[in-house]
Amino acid sequence: MASQRLLPLAAMEKILKLAGAERVSDRAKVALKNVIEDSAEGIASQAVKLALHAGRKTVKAGDIKLAAK
Repeated sequence: MASQRLLPLAAMEKILKLAGAERVSDRAKVALKNVIEDSAEGIASQAVKLALHAGRKTVKAGDIKLAAK
């Protein structure tokens, strides 16, 4: 997943600044991006399993919320 650019680095900077950072390095943006994408991939995978277990092809918001717990 590291080669795909799913989330923009500008969004990572905005998140860090909203959290109180005055300045953000490029490496910090990339690190946050990687952590968020890895976490999201795991949640998405679990949500798909939950939907399939429920006999659905469609992943619903409830699947995401349950998978994130």
